[in-house]
Amino acid sequence: MADRLIYRGNKILNRVVLSIVLFIYCAACAQADGAPIAQRRPRYELGRAPSAAEIAALDIDVNPAGAGLPEGQGTTATGATTYALKCAACHGPSGEGIDKSPRLIGTVPPPGFAFASDASAPKTIGNYWPFATTLYDYIHRAMPITAPGSLTSDETYGLVAFLLERNGIVPATMVIDAKSLQRVVMPARRYFVRDNRLGSPTFR
Repeated sequence: MADRLIYRGNKILNRVVLSIVLFIYCAACAQADGAPIAQRRPRYELGRAPSAAEIAALDIDVNPAGAGLPEGQGTTATGATTYALKCAACHGPSGEGIDKSPRLIGTVPPPGFAFASDASAPKTIGNYWPFATTLYDYIHRAMPITAPGSLTSDETYGLVAFLLERNGIVPATMVIDAKSLQRVVMPARRYFVRDNRLGSPTFR
């Protein structure tokens, strides 16, 4: 037992000594260029700075307020054509959903908007999505599943117009673009509130 205690003590001592050595080494490195480590810019010597064009190609997200929506426009008619060619195979000709591809059309939520207590209730564009702008964002970034990001802005606006019209949210004659899309109020919008929780011992 005594030998075991001595062995454990040596391990602890070794760790303390190693920690002190590392601390001294890091402090010396921090002063090597004459500036504290907190004031030095990191030098990773990896990669290169991206060009403006490369950043623009990746910066395609659109937030709920509509920031990031590009130029372009679409209508229900143009969207119907794109939907038939690139969406119907998975989501069904009428947006009813096929297998694991979700249903897109549907305006009636469960009573009291109680999706949490009714797992069988489908979450569609018409009964669940709170912002029309994020519909553009998701379609443009992630659809179609076989070629995400391949849709043009006009094709995406057309699909948004088509899906909103089929859910009874906008008229068939409405032209959807960056300005008009921001004015669309989704039926489920009133059920969503800003998360204003500040945290607590049980929520972080």
